[in-house]
Amino acid sequence: MWLVCMVLVRVALVQFEPGRSKVESLRVIRGLVEDYEGKLDLIVFPEYSMLDPTGLDAGFIYGEAEDLGGGWVGFFRDLASTRNSCVVATLFERSREPPKVYNTVVVIDRGGDIVGVYRKTHLFDILGYRESSFITSGGSLFKPVDVCGLRLGVAVCFELRYPEVFRVQALRGAEAVVVPAGWYRGPLKEETLRVLTQARSHENVIYTIVAALYGSNFTGRSMVVDPYGVVVVDGGVGEKVVEAVIDTSLVYKAREKMPLLKLGRWSMLLEEFREAIRL
Repeated sequence: MWLVCMVLVRVALVQFEPGRSKVESLRVIRGLVEDYEGKLDLIVFPEYSMLDPTGLDAGFIYGEAEDLGGGWVGFFRDLASTRNSCVVATLFERSREPPKVYNTVVVIDRGGDIVGVYRKTHLFDILGYRESSFITSGGSLFKPVDVCGLRLGVAVCFELRYPEVFRVQALRGAEAVVVPAGWYRGPLKEETLRVLTQARSHENVIYTIVAALYGSNFTGRSMVVDPYGVVVVDGGVGEKVVEAVIDTSLVYKAREKMPLLKLGRWSMLLEEFREAIRL
């Protein structure tokens, strides 16, 4: 029997079109967050917030990239402490393999301290796009952290296509997984984004929180999906701040009715998986 305690978390998804440099992008971000007066527990920014890398030279992207102690992350740390909100932000982080960068997510608490870092492990090398041409992958999945009343996991965009990324974090106690995304436009891509987000929520009995870029290259459609797979909010298109309230008690109520994590035969499945990937 789960001990159910209601915690309401007010979430904002910042949906915008990135510039072709971090200066341009930061100008857009400032305009959106400074004009927004809502009281928030968690503010989430999309993947590729620093700049739209489409077609850009890897050397240029590396030149724009920063370390975690740079001014880009510093802006979001200041935002967190000033607004008394937790922040999930993204950046191109300089790697030890120049000109490649990491596609990095940082989780920041209300005091402005970094409490989690994730470097995207599964790179978008399909549909004619090769993210690996300028990004090097991280070496481990994110371990959920307790932040702003929420046990929070992290995945990035393309990783919505890998159920295992979410399953591992759900088994580690995640109540929600936040997904910064730069979901490229294309035939049925908006439908794919919605279906995958609903599936990841339902099969893991978690909230899935997607903050997505919008613009000439990207779909928008930031959304929050609840543990039953129901869409709580869909941000549609345009530059905006999309707000939702999530109730963590719903995670445990849903798991009472649908104990999918408890019923999973994980040891057996792990052995089957090991055998399958050796084929």
